[in-house]
Amino acid sequence: MDRTHFPAELADIQATLPDLVAEMETRVPYAAALVSRNAGQRIRVTDREQDVSEMEPRQGIVLTVWTGAAFEEAANSDLQPERTKRLAREFVRSLQVVPSAEVIDPGEPARGHYATSCEIDPNDMTPKQKLDRCRELHAKARGLDPRIVNVQVSYQELHEVKAFANRARQLSQIITRLRMMVVMAVSDGTQIRYDWLGKEGTGGLELLEVTESELESLCHSSVALLTAEKVLPGMCDVIGSPDVSGVIAHEAFGHGVELDMFLKHRARSRQYLGQQIASPLVSILDDPSYGGGHGSYFFDDEGELARPTYIIRDGVFERGISDLGSAHSLRMPRSANGRRESIERKVYARMSNTFFAPGTTPVEAMIESVDQGVYLNKTSSGMEDPKGWGMQVTSHYGEEIRHGKRTGRIFAPIGITGYVPDILKSIVAVGDDFQLSGGTCGKGHKEWVPVSSGGPHLKLRARLG
Repeated sequence: MDRTHFPAELADIQATLPDLVAEMETRVPYAAALVSRNAGQRIRVTDREQDVSEMEPRQGIVLTVWTGAAFEEAANSDLQPERTKRLAREFVRSLQVVPSAEVIDPGEPARGHYATSCEIDPNDMTPKQKLDRCRELHAKARGLDPRIVNVQVSYQELHEVKAFANRARQLSQIITRLRMMVVMAVSDGTQIRYDWLGKEGTGGLELLEVTESELESLCHSSVALLTAEKVLPGMCDVIGSPDVSGVIAHEAFGHGVELDMFLKHRARSRQYLGQQIASPLVSILDDPSYGGGHGSYFFDDEGELARPTYIIRDGVFERGISDLGSAHSLRMPRSANGRRESIERKVYARMSNTFFAPGTTPVEAMIESVDQGVYLNKTSSGMEDPKGWGMQVTSHYGEEIRHGKRTGRIFAPIGITGYVPDILKSIVAVGDDFQLSGGTCGKGHKEWVPVSSGGPHLKLRARLG
């Protein structure tokens, strides 16, 4: 597939979308159509096995209409234009349209085709060449230390093709998402510990270059975990790495400000719109337009063009993130966060790239300012309670700081718990660096979409355990 041009095999159905929308709108006040196709590859290399597999392609069309009282949808995996036209006609005929003064804004007129920029296009490599790259990386990592008992290298490549149309917009995009993980397991004969490094984003294979120094650092941290201790529970001065910052942003002011949570009365944050709920040093954004982010896209699944949204600005909670339905119901501004896992799932307000904005403090100066505390590096999990505004983040490991220096004494794992405003108000320094980490995010236990989170280093005070 040419990664810059809309695929010829989907062009016929794309060309019919404006007429399809116009015909539906002879019966309903608003209509839109989304065509989607996903395909990709996975490669895994371990000490015991090597595997190359193609992801099962998924494609289809989703029709969305406003009846005057509610949004309704119909979907089909058959993209033949005549069958799609039949689906649209039968769909709108089945609906009860209600006279209403409520108008759905289709947005400013826009037309465009967008594609991920790749320096090294994965489509130019055969599966065998990609497997060989993974094998080479595995061999390099495996030979670093005799205490290494296994290394797993995993590669994932996903190509997303989408076309959207309503009466004002005709948009299409091709997004290439890549992800590489190296997991290293080590043993001293009595226990096994592990650490990992990840590379991911929207772009080409240039995103996934792993240097020898990065592998050596991974080996060092994996081996250090063999001597890790339990951290002393209690309140503590903390320096959080960008990975830790990102999970705090994602859990503290991510899920809890997805506006469908407001509709369900499950988000305490709604009571604090326009109020100071964090240190004045803190700004948190969600930005699907961020270049190269694993959660980046050019427009969302409802045709809203990607742009940054300030959730918190200078400590003040400005707004949440929305899909079309939640923004309309709450009479709140719309953001480009209407996302669906697939054509089989409904659209929700979902995060994209969620992060703390960088500050002005050099990282070394932040560490030097801590007399006794912990440097937290890397998170393994996070969870939040939007209604109670509690948060829990688990750091894979941390390192002691004494008298402004990291001592090499390792604690693992480390839990961070607290009330969200207390944690955010405790931030006294924001680093001048910035980094994103990518993954997938579920809505509850399902509805998985690709995201990124991150930011700069943060200095804060938190309860560890």
